[in-house]
Amino acid sequence: MATTRNSLTSSRLRGLAQRAVQERQAALEQCELCKEVIPANHRHLLDLSSGDLLCACQACKILFDRKEAGAGHYRLVPDRRLQIEDFRLADESWAALEIPVDMAFFFHSTRAERVSAFYPSPAGPTESLLRFDAWNDLEEANPVLRSLEPDVEALLVNRARAARDYFVVPIDDPYRLVALIRGRWRGLTGGQEVWEEIEGFFAGLSQGAKTVSTDQEEGT
Repeated sequence: MATTRNSLTSSRLRGLAQRAVQERQAALEQCELCKEVIPANHRHLLDLSSGDLLCACQACKILFDRKEAGAGHYRLVPDRRLQIEDFRLADESWAALEIPVDMAFFFHSTRAERVSAFYPSPAGPTESLLRFDAWNDLEEANPVLRSLEPDVEALLVNRARAARDYFVVPIDDPYRLVALIRGRWRGLTGGQEVWEEIEGFFAGLSQGAKTVSTDQEEGT
């Protein structure tokens, strides 16, 4: 009887362990190309035709780690993060960009054939029309911006609450910020919780970024 009872206990434990593994795997994301289970910390591919970001496993990341590998369809989002310590953007120049909030991100869009500007909002990423000469002036004053990879890298600006933060980041970073704001914003001003998380987001970027001068054109 004891042997039978032990066998039943072992069987139940194995069943519980298997279910726990299955639940953990279900909670993890999958590579959107090959369906491999991937951890929370993973790279993304940009679908150039749709503008969608796709989760990628290590094998697919290696496969697309060359510009020609995606055949003009997919681009691997890089993991370069630069904090620009002496970015040149006067208050009046920022006002001339006519962005209604104090955060924005800018990137070269091959689909739109121009530099696009977006700002995060509780409703999601919102496009702000950007004059061609405004970006040219910004790039002229800050040569590091010439190193931005089209579509997959962005200039991320944070001037909220007296901050003056300027980063070159992978294009998925601004969308993480958008998701944070969209999910946490409360009322008209956002609430204390969301602002603490925004501060934490930029503090994390600063810790993981390489500090460079704005005159460092290569950004490396």
